Amino acid sequence: MERTLNLKFYTLCLIAILLFLSSCGSRKYTVRSDTKAAKAADAMANLKSKQLYKFITDWVGVKYRFGGLDKNGIDCSGFAFLLQKEIYGVTLPRISRDQANVVKRKSIDHLKEGDLVFFSFGGNDIDHVGVYLNNGFFVHASTNRGVIVDDLNLPAYQNVLVKSGSVN
Repeated sequence: MERTLNLKFYTLCLIAILLFLSSCGSRKYTVRSDTKAAKAADAMANLKSKQLYKFITDWVGVKYRFGGLDKNGIDCSGFAFLLQKEIYGVTLPRISRDQANVVKRKSIDHLKEGDLVFFSFGGNDIDHVGVYLNNGFFVHASTNRGVIVDDLNLPAYQNVLVKSGSVN
């Protein structure tokens, strides 16, 4: 009887240990910190201006609409126009190439939060604008994806970047 009791006790202990060990080995899901989305999230988290953070989060996902200037659709220059006005109190021209004319040129290495970046996707003229955030990321109204935080270091942008700088 005592031997049967000891055997049951050891069996229960063994089962308890196995259950404990198997629970410690359960699969953990983690977010890789080197993904594009994680890096964009880091750029947003590192913004100095909480007003800028709120402005961007309110607009992210709004679809692109040429000439648009509201949440029903917005274009790149309209987005830069509204952001500069609401966050920095600066009134820019409405068209991206005109916005580029009022910007004091800066190298990419010296850009600060709120500076503008200009692109030429269609040839020689500036036809796209975004707002620099930090760590190589910027926010813009993409024709395909709407308002989005994107990586300025992607070749698709590096190859067409024509000007960057600050309004003041």
